Amino acid sequence: MFSVKGLLDSGCLDNVPSKYAYKRKSDECISFDEETIPIIDFSLLTSGTPEEHSKVIQDIGNACQEWGFFMVINHGVPKKVRDEMIESIESFFNLTEEEKQEYAGKEPIDPIRYGTSFNVTEDKALLWRDYLKILVHPHFVSPRNPAGFSKVLEEYCRKTREVANELLKGISKSLGLEENYIIKKTNVEMGSQMLVANLYPPCPQPDIAMGLPPHSDYGLITLLIQNGLQGLQVMHHGKWVPITPLLDSFIVNIGDHMEILTKGKYKSVVHRAVVNSKATRISIGTAHGPPLETVISPAEELSNPPAHLAIKFREYLELQQSRQLQGKSCLDSIRI
Repeated sequence: MFSVKGLLDSGCLDNVPSKYAYKRKSDECISFDEETIPIIDFSLLTSGTPEEHSKVIQDIGNACQEWGFFMVINHGVPKKVRDEMIESIESFFNLTEEEKQEYAGKEPIDPIRYGTSFNVTEDKALLWRDYLKILVHPHFVSPRNPAGFSKVLEEYCRKTREVANELLKGISKSLGLEENYIIKKTNVEMGSQMLVANLYPPCPQPDIAMGLPPHSDYGLITLLIQNGLQGLQVMHHGKWVPITPLLDSFIVNIGDHMEILTKGKYKSVVHRAVVNSKATRISIGTAHGPPLETVISPAEELSNPPAHLAIKFREYLELQQSRQLQGKSCLDSIRI
């Protein structure tokens, strides 16, 4: 199958092919208010005064409960590292189709998987998106090309893991638990880190195509950067809120397995990626979760009743990746 980039590179695309025509809900509402997701100062989490640390823990808890999304500033990941990661991903997608097809994985948990849309055998409408997925931890792997990609990828993923671990400590404390509770219970140190790079080429008819449909993310938390173009929208109080990240920030969101673990106190939130007609948008997410064979169950230490059944992380990934991406349907399938 042609990638979306391949379609555009063919030079004969004036309209969106019918197979990419995505049907939106007629009653969807976009917020034009100047509301945005909360901002968390990471430096106060790691080196603030006791008062500042206590305040940022409270802010993290509020962000997780009210939005499921927040922006992280002063996180310590150098701009050079982030810029090189985006440039390397762009270089990968600029490889020839033959070179990229070397990484066209067949199974949902293949260590490296290049493709288009989400699940082309199940998608009712193809998505205006090409992707590269790499399972970088606990065993690091990388495409051989482009040159230098592996070195950049390894450093970026190590840095984001460090940030994710500190955020998980903050989330644990915001729940009234010991700061290493989530890390220990889910064995995050040996856990799964999946890098998902998305390429959204310019679309001749952006109103009838979709980059990624409404969905929630698997895992505990996801850290996201992008190349400066807006496209992420978050569902909040029944409206789609367009998100414009602060310069040098990470966007962080709660995943389905955090909702399972916290018995629904911190919920994963539905979001989507829309496309534009002017330029290529690149986003890079790193999803942080337990080892593939770990069973995630509701935390007994939390007083509220469990909201979901326990499930092995691998089984959940295979379930989500083998069906159409649709809201929180995967999480709903294990709801009590």
